[in-house]
Amino acid sequence: MSSSAIPSPAQEIKRGLITALPVMLSFIPFSLVLGAQAIQKGMSTGQISLLTAVNFAGGSEFVAVNLWTSPPHLFLIALMTLLVNSRHILMSAALTPYLKNLPKRKVLPALFFMCDESWALAFTDAKSSPAQKFSYYFYLGTSFGLYLVWIGFTTIGALIGPIIGDVSHYGFDMAFVAVFLVLLKGMWKGCKMAIPWLVSLLVAIASYCFLPGAWYVLLGMLAGLTVAFIIAAYD
Repeated sequence: MSSSAIPSPAQEIKRGLITALPVMLSFIPFSLVLGAQAIQKGMSTGQISLLTAVNFAGGSEFVAVNLWTSPPHLFLIALMTLLVNSRHILMSAALTPYLKNLPKRKVLPALFFMCDESWALAFTDAKSSPAQKFSYYFYLGTSFGLYLVWIGFTTIGALIGPIIGDVSHYGFDMAFVAVFLVLLKGMWKGCKMAIPWLVSLLVAIASYCFLPGAWYVLLGMLAGLTVAFIIAAYD
């Protein structure tokens, strides 16, 4: 392949933005819900904007907003955020083989902007490419686009929240569920490889029913990881 046929970083970033566009659109209603709920819990627009900017992880942000009081219990919020975001440990570990030879000025932004959707889109893209190659700039394009949409529309949700009331009554919070189902379909590798997903789901459901807080995230992750390790060991 000639060097002229290799996509430039700008082309890959643009491709990532275009690929992530449907997911960006699905972010809009969910981020509006988050912003509106934050205002209802007593947070200011600046506080929720700052929260989404420094902690790009929707699940833990909803937890933080639901736990918000005046004054806030910062230790409790930090602990629950750590539990909900624990899946990012595995996600970043999966990125390690593709990032280990890059300088820190590229690795740190990649990890900071990582979210479930950009991670899944990048790995799906790598799996579907002829050379099974992970594109750093494609990943960066998806991540940065999703980041800007999430912060922007969360801020808008906070600004219009007092006007429209509880937007979750309109069913907007189902947007993320639909997105995750589509992403899982794109990463499907057969029934056997889905066993860890199923075990993780069942353990998470049981933990959610019987344990307080967000322990279901950590326990579901550990259960799925354990099963995946056992399957790999016996293959």
